[in-house]
Order: sequence, then C-alpha cells, then structure tokens
Amino acid sequence: MREHGPAILVGHSRGGFTVTGVGNAAPDLVDRLVYISAWCCVDATPAEYMTGPEYATSALHETAGVLAADPAELGALRMNWRTADPELLTALKNAVLADGTEDEFLAYLNTLEPDEILDSSHSQARAETWGAILRTYVRLAQDRSIPLALQDRFIREADALTPANPFTVETLESSHAGFLVHPGEAAELLAGMV
Repeated sequence: MREHGPAILVGHSRGGFTVTGVGNAAPDLVDRLVYISAWCCVDATPAEYMTGPEYATSALHETAGVLAADPAELGALRMNWRTADPELLTALKNAVLADGTEDEFLAYLNTLEPDEILDSSHSQARAETWGAILRTYVRLAQDRSIPLALQDRFIREADALTPANPFTVETLESSHAGFLVHPGEAAELLAGMV
C-alpha cells in the first residue's frame, strides 16, 4: 500500500484508452484500474470493435452530426457539444443521458471539452504489464452509447487474456452519463475499492 493509500486510476468511456495506456506503460504506479463503461481493447482495435455486432445497437450512430472537423486532418476528434440542432440534441440525449432531465443533459454537455484523442494503436491491453494490475469493470446497464454487449465483450476478452487476474465486475443501473449526474451510488462503489 502506498503512503496515502492505493493508487486507483478510473476511466469512463474513451478514458479507457488512457487507463489501458497507463497500465501498459507504468504498471508499478497503479494498484487498480477501473473502467466505467469504458473502452478496454484486447483482441481488436477500436475501429474493429465499432464494426462488430456488439456495437451495432449504439445510439451514437445517430450523433455523427456532432463531429465538427475531419479527424485525419486535425489529429483529434473535435465535437461541437454546443450545437443548437434540436434533432441532434435529442439524439445525443438518447445516446448519453436518456435517464436524465433536459436541464441535466444540457449541464452535462457544458462539462465536455471539444477535442478527444484519436483512437490509438497502442490502446490494446498487454498481458505482461496491464494484465498484472487488479482491475474492476463497472457495467452501466442502461448505456446506449457503449452497449452492454460490448462492455461484456471487453470483460470476456480481458479475462481470457489474464485468466489468473480477471476483472471484478460491478453493475450500475445508469445511462452512459447518468452516474455522473447522480454520482452517489458510483461514489460509494469507488470508495469501497480503497
């Protein structure tokens, strides 16, 4: 145990790329990795997962209009979260916060930055480093962005990669962003990991 307690790295959604990257590069700095409905690539690249059957039902397919620039030219994903397009806003709410109010949804959008990292070829988990760290996957049962089937595939593939160190799995009844708007249950779960 570290001087001030264990070092726990938590990632949500695309934050899973960062969690995996840190686990691959510096496993000695982290005591536990926590993925909250986050990308955890093992057997495929992000693009390959997005063409698989587990991703087919993602409501994000209806939100392509939020993309504000060509990612290849920019070197990042740039999204216009401040769109005034009512149809796009409805699609976004359905994808990320269907269990929230309109005011909660708009407040959540105001927390988002316009740029996200591109999918990384280094985002796949490595057994010899990442695989040695304790891991928890928090499934979001009402997630319409990263469907439950894809979350479960991430868990299955990670457990197959390191069968002696499988994920501890928890489930919250939440949309993709609902646990951020109403954080009590998630905070209690995370506090219990310490």
